[in-house]
Amino acid sequence: MGLLVFVTVLWAFSFSLIGEFLAGQVDSDFAVLSRVLLATLIFLPFTRWRGVPGGLKLGVLVTGMLQFGITYLCLYRSFSYLTVPEVLLFTIFTPLYVTLIDDALSRRFSPVALVAAAIATLGAGVIRYDGLSEDFVTGFLLLQVANFTFAAGQVGYKHVMQRYPVDIPAFRTFGYFFMGALIIALPSFVVFGNSDRLPATAVQWGVLTWLGLAASGLGLFLWNRGACRVDAGTLAIMNNVLVPVGLLVNLLIWNRDADLLRLAIGGGIIAASLWVNARRHSHIANRAAL
Repeated sequence: MGLLVFVTVLWAFSFSLIGEFLAGQVDSDFAVLSRVLLATLIFLPFTRWRGVPGGLKLGVLVTGMLQFGITYLCLYRSFSYLTVPEVLLFTIFTPLYVTLIDDALSRRFSPVALVAAAIATLGAGVIRYDGLSEDFVTGFLLLQVANFTFAAGQVGYKHVMQRYPVDIPAFRTFGYFFMGALIIALPSFVVFGNSDRLPATAVQWGVLTWLGLAASGLGLFLWNRGACRVDAGTLAIMNNVLVPVGLLVNLLIWNRDADLLRLAIGGGIIAASLWVNARRHSHIANRAAL
């Protein structure tokens, strides 16, 4: 739990930094690629190539493709259509995906999670009820892809590490995670990247360096290690602790003109969806204890 709390604080500033200094200014594909490359450089020297089960290598590689590669490409694109508070609020769907994916891997299912997702969608609509433009829908859908792949990556990593309990320090195999992200990020930049929108200021380069080394390199490793030490319910809850912390940072420092009333009403409805989902988890836990 301590690792998850630490990373939450670390990531709280990331959304605002992206929205204020990179979104609409620096090519999103380059921004993601630079973060992947910097994070890879941290773990590459420690990566163990021999004596690691092939299934473990492949599993960590795939989780990196999902949780970092696809997630961040969609996340950065969503900033072109949504404000920072909206991006933060709409990441609140991630715990629902964590629940659904963990249930699928555990071969169980309950429609309550889908009801919770529907309630959360209603809350998102309240926040932008007078601005449901095509751009908004595009941004919202991009962010849901990012939420789903981020959830799939962290739940998948936990299951992979449980399936292959090897006597190898986790940091010696986490390089495969960033290699997986590179498989997604590099072709995306080659095909879709705009070389005319590379970072132009020292601040932009500094933000990218911080995001690559600290938020991505250190943050993703510690988050996934923390995910391995808690149950799915706790992991789902911790995914949403980032929302109030990130909102607090953004609203106090950069976005003081946001419609707080609408954000509060919509956020309250979305929070109600989490209560529905949590009640379901409590019911499952109590039934298992009988």
